[in-house]
Amino acid sequence: MRVALAQVISGRDVAENLQLLEEYARRAKDGGAELVVFPEAMMRAFGNSLLDIAEPLDGPWAAKVRAVAEELQLVIVAGMFTPGAATDAGAPRVRNTLLATGPGVEASYDKVHLFDAFGFAESDTVEAGTDPVTFDAGGLTFGLATCYDIRFPALFTANAQRGAVVNIVSASWGAGPGKADQWQLLARARAVDTTTFVLACGQGDPATQGIEAKGAAPTGVGYSAVVSPFGQVLEGLEGEPGLIFADLDPAEVDEARQKLPVLANRRDF
Repeated sequence: MRVALAQVISGRDVAENLQLLEEYARRAKDGGAELVVFPEAMMRAFGNSLLDIAEPLDGPWAAKVRAVAEELQLVIVAGMFTPGAATDAGAPRVRNTLLATGPGVEASYDKVHLFDAFGFAESDTVEAGTDPVTFDAGGLTFGLATCYDIRFPALFTANAQRGAVVNIVSASWGAGPGKADQWQLLARARAVDTTTFVLACGQGDPATQGIEAKGAAPTGVGYSAVVSPFGQVLEGLEGEPGLIFADLDPAEVDEARQKLPVLANRRDF
């Protein structure tokens, strides 16, 4: 199955972000992809209000993504924001949601592990999800994860136990000393400890386009990558926006699981 990763830089304008998604989806289709992954916060970049643009999965933003997926006969995975439950004190919140839609596919995943780290408190405005989510496309099973989730191996193992041979991680990774290295290391580690392909798609680095960072909001560092079940980076980018392709062969997962049966050997404590 041929897949694509669209490393883009979303902004504040929801309509412009949809146009960007459609542009890259068409490029992915032209390149032969059956599935294209977009970053977290594709609907609107972090550092902007999220409460005023959050909408349900049957709202206009998701409907437009579905329409593009239907027209192109392409599975699209993209980050959006859906309404969440208010806090106990009554403060409104959203959910940080990945939408997966396309031929035979309709799934959504709400980010489980919220980014309360490095001076940013995602939980102030975001309600955490609770459950792993997988979906089937092109004869493969995909697991979903979002950004900070990549630091928690159990979610990736849960996806693999549900049949995933590919784990998708959409991110808007925070910048800082060593952060890009950690992102790359974690993507490779999650591939090895679940013997799955990992599609790690992040927002591009705004600094490469002359855009200055505002506050502590995680707005992306780039370095999207397709990682093999043995932890090899098959295709990758640096900080600039771009589009990469890879052909995923489930036989590589079978081989990895025969040689390195970590899922079969694991123990719960």
